[in-house]
Amino acid sequence: MAESVPGGTGAAGFAVSVQNHTDEKVSAPAPVSNFFVFLYALAYVGMWLALLTPMLVTLALRVRQLAPLNAADELAKVLLLGALCAMVGNPLFGRLSDRTRSRFGMRRPWLIGGMLVGTGSLVIIALAPNVSLVMLGWCLAQLAFNAVLAAIVAILPDQVPAVQRGTVSGVLGICMPIGQASGTYLVQALPDSMPMMFLVPAIVGSAAVFLLAAILPDRRLDPSQSAPGSLADFLRSFWLNPRHYPDFFWAWLSRFLLVTGTAFLTTYQSYYLIDKLGYTVEAVPNLIFKGMLAQAIMIILSSLISGRASDSSGRRKIFVIVAAAVYAAGLWTIAAAGAYPTFLAGMALTGMGQGVFFAVELALVTQILPDRRLSAAKDLGMFNIANTLPQMVAPALGPWILMAGHGNYTWLFVVAGAIALLSSFAIMPLRGVR
Repeated sequence: MAESVPGGTGAAGFAVSVQNHTDEKVSAPAPVSNFFVFLYALAYVGMWLALLTPMLVTLALRVRQLAPLNAADELAKVLLLGALCAMVGNPLFGRLSDRTRSRFGMRRPWLIGGMLVGTGSLVIIALAPNVSLVMLGWCLAQLAFNAVLAAIVAILPDQVPAVQRGTVSGVLGICMPIGQASGTYLVQALPDSMPMMFLVPAIVGSAAVFLLAAILPDRRLDPSQSAPGSLADFLRSFWLNPRHYPDFFWAWLSRFLLVTGTAFLTTYQSYYLIDKLGYTVEAVPNLIFKGMLAQAIMIILSSLISGRASDSSGRRKIFVIVAAAVYAAGLWTIAAAGAYPTFLAGMALTGMGQGVFFAVELALVTQILPDRRLSAAKDLGMFNIANTLPQMVAPALGPWILMAGHGNYTWLFVVAGAIALLSSFAIMPLRGVR
């Protein structure tokens, strides 16, 4: 399958020959084995386990310990600044990974170093005496884990040929919910120790990433492909003109809108369960685990089926369009919930939509990258801003929506569903992928 590449010039001053379709026969990776896909997926689970467990449970509980009277506001500040670090860190470390000429390869140093620094940052949060130090630790953790994310996502176009990417993306699509469910399970199963709640998921996740790093047939950059360039060239490489790369822009916007909807859910579900459904703080970890489990089951089923189906049919857009609408329906179900079983039904619907969306859209995006060989990690890092920016938007908009709705979480999730639905319309203008 040929990859669609919009016209333009490559990043960091590299001139790139422009054509509508590049022939993957020239530089396509060899087909990957099931064993490689398994270890790749295991590492992806590990990375999400370390990063998302604090976002879902432990960070909110830690902030509530230190600032019980204004926990929601303090958590919003921590998440907002952390998301800003993630938004900057992912494309920055992606670009550095693209230019890495280490004898250990382009991606391996960032996989190992990022997990080590990220784990240390979580220890800072767990032992912090005040919210300010929690904020510092979370910023460091976001920078470190986003260095890992930039490298690990770039392995997909590095190592997997286009004809397998839907299937492999479908497998990767189940990794986030498995990481979420595993993290919430570990937290509620551990003794009541805040350091253990932060550290154990990070250690388990690091072990999985290190295993991939040990067997990865990592790319080594040819010196001729790594011209130093100037600082101005380096900075200019982060701008991708939507007029030159319209398909990349529309895919980015679609991801941004969908993830904004998901960010409202991940940010406010703890407080939703406490303030709307009336549960105690002690009950929240177990309730979130059950919700994550219901969501994860649906993500796993829909992701595996849709990824392979998109490879077989050669179509990606229709899967993404329908998936965003289903996710919106899930958020509206949560908005209407008056009891926990309805909340669980909404979580299952969001899982179905999320599984299809992330499985197929990732495969779609790797086919419209501006330059797969010279700037894959950077371009995917720029695309990942659509994942991190909503972590700033949702905490910033959430208090205003709650204020307008007199503290009613129903309106918060109604707005979140409407934003997610717009993702369907954003994917329609794509021309380079069916």
